[in-house]
Amino acid sequence: MYKLPYKYCAITTVVFLLAAAGVSAADSIGEPGRGSGKPNPLNNVYFGEQHLHTADSADSFAMGNRNTQEDAYKYNMGLPIKKSTTGQMVQKKTPYDWVAVTDHAYLLGLLPLTLDPSSPLSKTVVGKLIQTGDPEDSDKAFGLMMGSIQQGKAPEGFDDMNIQRSAWENQKKIADKYYKPGEFTTLHAFEWTSLPNGANMHRNVFFRDGGPDVIFTAVDSDRPEDLWTYLDVQAKAGHPNFAIPHNANVSNGMMYAPLASDGSPLNKQMAERWARHEIATEIMQTKGQSDTHPALSPNDEFANFELFVHLLGTGGVVGKVDYSYVRQALTHGVGMQEMLGANPFKFGIVGGADSHDAMSDNEEFNYTGVHGLTDDTPQRRLQGGASTAGEPPLLFGTPATTAVWAPENTREAIFDGIKRKETYGTSGTMIRLRFFGGWDFDKGLVNDEGFVKKAYADGVPMGSDLPAKPDSAKAPTFAVWALKDPESGNLDRIQIIKGYYRNGHPWEKIYNVAWSDADNRSPGADGKVPAVGNTVDLKTATYSNNSIGATQLSAVWTDPDFDPSLHAVYYVRVLEIPTPRWSTYDAVALGVEPPEDVPATIQERAWSSPIWYTPDAGLVKKAAFYPHLQPGINNN
Repeated sequence: MYKLPYKYCAITTVVFLLAAAGVSAADSIGEPGRGSGKPNPLNNVYFGEQHLHTADSADSFAMGNRNTQEDAYKYNMGLPIKKSTTGQMVQKKTPYDWVAVTDHAYLLGLLPLTLDPSSPLSKTVVGKLIQTGDPEDSDKAFGLMMGSIQQGKAPEGFDDMNIQRSAWENQKKIADKYYKPGEFTTLHAFEWTSLPNGANMHRNVFFRDGGPDVIFTAVDSDRPEDLWTYLDVQAKAGHPNFAIPHNANVSNGMMYAPLASDGSPLNKQMAERWARHEIATEIMQTKGQSDTHPALSPNDEFANFELFVHLLGTGGVVGKVDYSYVRQALTHGVGMQEMLGANPFKFGIVGGADSHDAMSDNEEFNYTGVHGLTDDTPQRRLQGGASTAGEPPLLFGTPATTAVWAPENTREAIFDGIKRKETYGTSGTMIRLRFFGGWDFDKGLVNDEGFVKKAYADGVPMGSDLPAKPDSAKAPTFAVWALKDPESGNLDRIQIIKGYYRNGHPWEKIYNVAWSDADNRSPGADGKVPAVGNTVDLKTATYSNNSIGATQLSAVWTDPDFDPSLHAVYYVRVLEIPTPRWSTYDAVALGVEPPEDVPATIQERAWSSPIWYTPDAGLVKKAAFYPHLQPGINNN
């Protein structure tokens, strides 16, 4: 049994070994050479954060957060820090390997100046509201800033770009200060915050080097195409970069729509440009998951997971489902590849926090809120009411996580790993996941001592295109391996999700390829595997790994429905057994019943970057559908 939640225990320094979770040395196939200190050609996995805000973000400061960029690095390195709104000492139990602080470019570093009597910003309407320290006044200040950005301008008195440039330069210096190659990596990054009519179109922007002198804000433009132009300019100036969109689930159907920002259908050139600049997408963060929605995937019994559907700052307006979720975008993308010769949605998968308190507290048992004064105590998190972000704190989840396969923990290696899409996202758990595709994998490959080396030699990893189909091959084979997080639940199952186009329409299918307790759990006629069970004791927020689930799962799987004439995309979803949700831990700490408005338990999960199949042009039977691309997905 797992005991009292960590966040209510004394802070200690903890060293973690896989053996502590019953994992043998044979499992080193997951990340060989991690501790060698030398670059590993077979890659190690590095867990980290690609979406985090500090007091330099205007909305974060308005929420009462005073934790800084330095606090962010210290916390994610595993060091204790003081949570500014409560004075509570907090510490991450399992440290991250790398972090990107992505403060909003819009009003970057300006809000702290409102507390300086000598600054003109202290005399502004926003400044005076911030100075009171009243949460209601902070909400008003937040509303004024949200309103201004939707109008494409800064609040009155906040248009001094020199101050923002100074804040950006300072951010770069601090990132360099905490960068320890081989030990802890910091990336130079910022968030471009576009919010047309309440639709989230935000992108995080990353640089491989020390970054440019000038950042790009939604005041400059709220059109993604203009952001891409900025990225082109910076790349030519010697600053390699890419962008990652996030919160597609609250984009009101705009994030993955097959349209330019002016509403015109995409052409090949536009689709290629999109794919070149946005090489990954955020599948989950504290404001819910963007994998899929029950309305899009009615045959997916795990689609109803951490849903967050209201548009930001709109007072509860429910956004459009179509074009707001990753699975649908991936499937539409292969259809557009067929019709246009280019796929705008050929992206890898990452997770993120979007925390506005400088902390990525991804551990359910160690969650302390993400929006400053509105959710920084168990009482505030469970009492309901609207947070500064516009929704009850109960609806927010713990931060998600990004895992990158890279030869070493350096700025260049992490950047390159994400860019080549050998990366995956999790709901916060640190599952180890390998996913390879090929044409002639041996059925026993995953049990071979040379599994990873052979898989790289004979196939391709997640984030890649399958090689051209040999004449002798009947269908692609996929090798997948997953290892549990030592601090979380056992594994329930591994699934491969396939998206494809047939007769001009999108289709999806979910295959269970490996699951725990296989002797007692058999797929039904519909291919679904019975539920794994639930050991959670809601009165104590404890659970057991002794009776259900598996330490690791693996499989070599061949697509039984493969049609060589159809474009297709495949990705992996790994599920854990049920464990307590953060809200249940809070309820136990307060001595109350778990809230009924959210599930008491959660099945943590990981999603791989996809592997794509492109048929020989001579085999394809095109069915014209574009520009009237089918909005829904068919299920079979």
